[in-house]
Amino acid sequence: MKLYIKNMVCDRCKLVIKNSLAESGLEPLSVELGLVDLGDNTPESETIDNFRIKIEKLGFELLDDKASRIIDKIKTLIIEAVHYSENPLKIKLSEFLKENLNYDYNYLSNLFSSVEGTTIENYFILQKTEKVKELLIYDELNLNEIADRLGYSSASHLSNQFKKVTGMSAGEFKKIRDVKQRSSLDNL
Repeated sequence: MKLYIKNMVCDRCKLVIKNSLAESGLEPLSVELGLVDLGDNTPESETIDNFRIKIEKLGFELLDDKASRIIDKIKTLIIEAVHYSENPLKIKLSEFLKENLNYDYNYLSNLFSSVEGTTIENYFILQKTEKVKELLIYDELNLNEIADRLGYSSASHLSNQFKKVTGMSAGEFKKIRDVKQRSSLDNL
């Protein structure tokens, strides 16, 4: 079971949430920004209600299942668009999400940012960067082809964004070819 928590944005917040979980008798597998993973445990509703009351007094909010489903759908749509599609998005990301989820993009953006601690656009950029790394490692496409495949306006734009995210140029990364440089998708 996963609990999504609004306003959980720093390491101190994680510590406060961990303490509240312990006081409520909940033992999480992990506590990340905006997310508590209880694994396969499904606590009694009274226990969750007590936890909710504790964290609300501290300025946090436990998001309902609807919000967590929406966030999961946003992530899934972005991952599918970046990693499993041969063609780049033909429309803006905001329109793509709005059309697929039937919600106003401002609502989606605010919900995602409050829970995940980053914007949808940054999440999208991180996913694209991981795909660039993958394509560079496999060495099947040149930088211009990678830029076209991922919807960048040019190889230069891809290179600039890649360097901003990773701290190294695509060429430097390609020389290293260290698989350890890649992050798993669920850690983004």
